[in-house]
Amino acid sequence: MASPSTPRPVLEAQDVRKQFPGVLALDGVALRLFPGEVHALMGENGAGKSTLIKVLTGVHPADGGSILVDGRPHAFTDPLHAQQAGISTVYQEVNLCPNLSVAENILIGREPRRFGLVHWSALRKRAAELLTELDLHLDVTSLLGSHSLAVQQLVAIVRAVDVSAKVLVLDEPTSSLDREEVAQLFTLVRRLRDRGVAILFVTHFLDQVFDLCDRVTILRNGRLEGEYPIGELTPVTLVQRMIGGELAALDQLSGRDAGEPSGRASAEPFLRARRLARAGSIEPYDLDIHGGEVVGLAGLLGSGRTEAARLLFGADSADGGEVRIEGERTALRTPRHAIARGIAFCSENRKSEGLVGELTVRENIVLALQATRGWTRPLARAQQDELARHWIKALDIRPADPEAQIGHLSGGNQQKVLLARWLLTAPRLLILDEPTRGIDIGAKAEIQRLVARLADEGTAVLFISAELEEVLRLSHRIAVLRDHRMVATFENDDSVTPDRVFTTIATGAAS
Repeated sequence: MASPSTPRPVLEAQDVRKQFPGVLALDGVALRLFPGEVHALMGENGAGKSTLIKVLTGVHPADGGSILVDGRPHAFTDPLHAQQAGISTVYQEVNLCPNLSVAENILIGREPRRFGLVHWSALRKRAAELLTELDLHLDVTSLLGSHSLAVQQLVAIVRAVDVSAKVLVLDEPTSSLDREEVAQLFTLVRRLRDRGVAILFVTHFLDQVFDLCDRVTILRNGRLEGEYPIGELTPVTLVQRMIGGELAALDQLSGRDAGEPSGRASAEPFLRARRLARAGSIEPYDLDIHGGEVVGLAGLLGSGRTEAARLLFGADSADGGEVRIEGERTALRTPRHAIARGIAFCSENRKSEGLVGELTVRENIVLALQATRGWTRPLARAQQDELARHWIKALDIRPADPEAQIGHLSGGNQQKVLLARWLLTAPRLLILDEPTRGIDIGAKAEIQRLVARLADEGTAVLFISAELEEVLRLSHRIAVLRDHRMVATFENDDSVTPDRVFTTIATGAAS
């Protein structure tokens, strides 16, 4: 609660709940934004940040709780409703018109008119005044598309502030900017803060949080972890609060021994990457993965974990470095090339990049195997049925109905179907990107046991998870990424503790 000397929050969310089919995205979340402050919203992928922003800005209605603006309750029905109450959002992707002028973009939809027509000189004058107020110097008649992305972000912010000057939500505004452009953006944000605007700043860059923000709210797994003045945190403690974990509960369900790394790695690596890179995505990195070994990738959202993995599956094309598989130099130009060399990839986004919601469990399971055969050699229906029944039983997929539509299954059972699809191809290397995100603890324990068993049987596994405890319990080796760079690799022995990895993630230096 705010003390008598603390100003009233301009925006306050209390006990907010939001549920989607099979997923409780927000569970009793609270947030307070005060005038004249920059407030960071932090959390890993799946923490609920995006959902909370969409509830606050009227994209999604809340299922419970309340939202107060200047102490008065509001139930937003759409973004325009939220904007009229004083809440504007600038997203990572600039949602303006590059073919129009700077002035037109700032005042689009609110153009001054005379005799029913746009009053062009008044429009340009008003746009220039708004820019001057914020100490920005741009030719308002120039096309927006002729300017850098950073300048376009600034124009989007000026427009948002002119629409509503109470609350400004900045959703990952710096993800595509260089250092100088970030500094330019921060200068504008500080000016707005000094004018009394409450700014909600969403980012995955720790340095920027400590550089710019006054307070931080941390979400984890759809719940409020806490609200802190930024001076009470260090980068290490912030990372610890963001990542958290459910290790004790998993130990009770699965047994500690079931998840511990126990496989025996092959003498020579199955895959060896050297100076592998993609401009703007991941800086050059080296990585060896042996058969019978689980290699964990640790790091915060946006650190480059997924980008590094996608290069190994040909989902993205590398523009530097090389990959050798069993000593032979290999060009992984497409996923088809990777699959042919025994590599399988379970994407973190199982709905848009993994499962086909209109197909049945059976059809989803046999999809990858059918692709390796080509569509001119279809699998016989009897063979499909046999394979589906085998993997449904092996992975305890529920309901045990091969003809159930995949969209009707729980998140954990959908993840098992995706695993079954790739295990059916007998991969030599299985890449798992957030395989336990958004599923219940029991399903997590089952998938962790499966990963340990696969390693015991000689499969190489690249395991990516936002939960550090999960990476530590399963991995033989751990590679840490920060800001699109692989900054350290550890053998997972007694010297590797959560605190040691937390410090490496937070500072970028191996301790």
